[in-house]
Amino acid sequence: MDMDAAVQAEYFDLLRFPTIGADPMHLRDCVQCALWLKNWLGKLGFSGELMTEGGHPPFLLAERPGDEGAPTVLLYGHYDVQPPDPLEAWTTPPFEPTLRDGRIYARGAQDDKGQTFAFLCGVRDFLATAPAGGVPTLKVLLEGQEESGSVVLGKLAPSIRAKLRADILSVCDTSAAKDLRPAIVAGLRGVTHFTLTLEGANRDLHSGEYGGIAPNAAQAMCELLATLHDEKGAIAVRGFEDGLEPPTDEELAAAESAAVTPEEFEKDVGVGPVGGEQGLSLTVRNSFRATIEINGVHSGYGGPGSKTVIPGCALAKLSMRMAPGMNPKAAMAALERHLKAHVPPGMKLALSEITAEAAGFRLPLASPVFRLAAHVLEELDPRGAVFQWDGASIPIVSELRELSGAAPLLVGFGQPEDRIHSPNESFGLRQFAFARAWAAKFLTALSAN
Repeated sequence: MDMDAAVQAEYFDLLRFPTIGADPMHLRDCVQCALWLKNWLGKLGFSGELMTEGGHPPFLLAERPGDEGAPTVLLYGHYDVQPPDPLEAWTTPPFEPTLRDGRIYARGAQDDKGQTFAFLCGVRDFLATAPAGGVPTLKVLLEGQEESGSVVLGKLAPSIRAKLRADILSVCDTSAAKDLRPAIVAGLRGVTHFTLTLEGANRDLHSGEYGGIAPNAAQAMCELLATLHDEKGAIAVRGFEDGLEPPTDEELAAAESAAVTPEEFEKDVGVGPVGGEQGLSLTVRNSFRATIEINGVHSGYGGPGSKTVIPGCALAKLSMRMAPGMNPKAAMAALERHLKAHVPPGMKLALSEITAEAAGFRLPLASPVFRLAAHVLEELDPRGAVFQWDGASIPIVSELRELSGAAPLLVGFGQPEDRIHSPNESFGLRQFAFARAWAAKFLTALSAN
């Protein structure tokens, strides 16, 4: 499947911006990318403005008025990307997009520049052939901090509530089912992430002179992190999962019908689905239960050869996924109590960079918007759409849902081979075409209703 040269050129221009929103060194790149998007939308009749504060990446809010009495669609996406590290693992440079074997490789090729831009191209296709009457008012909200907690948007969004009002909140930042079968996401988990630090001695110590006497921060961190789960993989933090709402029989049946098998999972990632709480299905663990994951641990020496020290400090990055019904702040408070109660002797504990604290949600399967979306997706793929409850999170969506008053509609076209958040991220031309066609067909169907 080919992509026309003009669209590919635009897409590549967008991907070349190194928009690592969490890194202050890339603030200028984020601003330039947001301006590029503003100008691109301006050619379609959108008027937009950039908003920010405190030297953070801006978000763009643009609007194109529709016909009187027509619904309003708010499209949310993000132009920031994950850091590309480790750079040596990339086959081609992360910000020099490359087309090979029907896939475009670059950081952000899928998450979320690729998916969002494909949807916007579909908006352009729709506007070029839109019938007279019934054209929706279109609002586009694109931010530069989704990967690092949506700090600015989360702070400023309540002050622009009126500008966010909409009937449908459309998000193209999720995955399709296996073999690219269309999927409507009926729920997301919430997320919080933070940094945990343990400090012992006032410096790294000689492991011979001080061995057996001084506390070891690296060992202490391992001991502390090991208390978070029991021997069966269940979360061992008292009160952490309070409020968790288990799925209904209908939801569970729908989720299991679209699930990957353990064999498919192992083929994708190279190891079986043995993480998490044992005795629960892959689907339940990934979609309907909470998690506490260790994202990285740093202490002492990790270079070539040896350096015989007792580390004086250790740092860990952690993230938590909250199932629907859980209160993120209450869950974080429970985890903090647990950590303080289990600090090894000789260590001082500190928590910092606590971000996101976003709740999860589930949506009713009988939603009228879901029925319309399912009809459109069946036109795109005769297999029809399945429902999925995504284990991932889009932190700001819950807040936008409340502020806009809109019915969320999450339809994306990601696949495991896209390798998002990993080296050699990519997006297939077929996936891009599906996302583009979905946007055009859905807006056309909405106009006809």
